[in-house]
Amino acid sequence: MVGCSERVRHSANPTMSTKDTDGARLTLELWHPRCWAIETTSRLEGGILAHAVYDAPTAADERVDGLFTAYGDSVEEVETLLEAIDDSPLAGDVRELQRRFGGSEGVAPGSVVREFFLDYDPGKMICPTLLEHGFVHSAPVRIEDGEERWEVWYVGDRDGMSAALEEVRRVGDAEISVERVVSRPADGSERRRRMDALTAAQREAFELARERGYYRWPREVSTRELAAELDVSKTTLLGHLRKAEGKLLDPDGE
Repeated sequence: MVGCSERVRHSANPTMSTKDTDGARLTLELWHPRCWAIETTSRLEGGILAHAVYDAPTAADERVDGLFTAYGDSVEEVETLLEAIDDSPLAGDVRELQRRFGGSEGVAPGSVVREFFLDYDPGKMICPTLLEHGFVHSAPVRIEDGEERWEVWYVGDRDGMSAALEEVRRVGDAEISVERVVSRPADGSERRRRMDALTAAQREAFELARERGYYRWPREVSTRELAAELDVSKTTLLGHLRKAEGKLLDPDGE
């Protein structure tokens, strides 16, 4: 399960120590079973940001409260997603917030953003398994299209990182792919923050346009060719590109 980006109360991680490590920062694409966020986003538009877990459990049968953000391109899209989460047998009741609480404004993807609390079974979380094997989360977890995107630090020696990932896969019954590895904090963090504000469709359209030479002069590909490659209409493609360009050029705007 998701939602461990930050704990208000937590027990010490036995694998952590005060000695220096050569570590690495990773971006993980992750799937694991029995997760309400993965299940709902696999069949619906929009996505979820998992911010924090409050009231960490002290007994095996306790549940936890998490703070989340649902986002999408329309009010209807987000409301449909929230209704599906509320109906999910894998999660408790959605308690929507009337005011922003987690500071998601300006950084959450999508045109419509709604924050909510949700209680659920911590036994379905993947976060403790990641922590146990040396992977410390460094940003809210993003869930889209039935998959979680984790930004983590690996606190051990680089030589042991592959084995640690294999253990997470085995223990968590998880499918994990490593999208990126850097040995130190990446430069251009502002650019990455802006890229993270794009929806999956906007990011896919923008990155394809850039790869195909749409932004070169003279242009090396037409909007019609890009739309055909993505199997969308030209109008839809242009909408994705304009929204992506707006967020990248003016992230504080719409």
